[in-house]
Amino acid sequence: MINTITPQTGTGFTIKKGQYLKILCPEGEQVADLVAYQEGDVSEFISNGKTLDYEESIYLTTGNKIYSNKSTVMLEIVEDTCGKHDFLLAPCCSQTFKKIYGFTDNHPSCRENLHIHLRKHGISEASIPTAFNVFMNVEVNDNGKIKVLPPIAKPGDYIVFKAHMNMIIGLTACSAEQSNNHSFKPIAYQIINNSKY
Repeated sequence: MINTITPQTGTGFTIKKGQYLKILCPEGEQVADLVAYQEGDVSEFISNGKTLDYEESIYLTTGNKIYSNKSTVMLEIVEDTCGKHDFLLAPCCSQTFKKIYGFTDNHPSCRENLHIHLRKHGISEASIPTAFNVFMNVEVNDNGKIKVLPPIAKPGDYIVFKAHMNMIIGLTACSAEQSNNHSFKPIAYQIINNSKY
């Protein structure tokens, strides 16, 4: 069954070891923030620092693994039709919209949407790590300057992860204007029980 996350919202669910998580970009140019915690011990969660260290790259795609803060493999990318994602930038929050966009009114954010759906699992807002930003296009130049560009994801692009442990997953349809080329669209996902996805 394919599930849809409406624009600027999120969801939370569990996935078992050996299952596959397929995340789709139905309309193109839409980022999804992904976080993961070990089910039964939420003190173990995805770590961009450990992952970038072990995979020796800031650009992750098919064949790369995502590690936890305890150096355990949590997810493995087994297929990727987009090929451009980000694991440097934190989920957008209320401060993001004040500092970067100058917004003063309330604005949906990935951090808030993740917390709404993860708190039932005992996960506090302060415990939300840097997300794996599916389909996010971040350019890093030779001087280390970071620039967020429109996603290159086309309608129907997808990424498939294999779960290496039982996990709690938080997933959003990102709420940040710059990340999504200033147009908010849905994200779809599917949990698959075998490799014939």
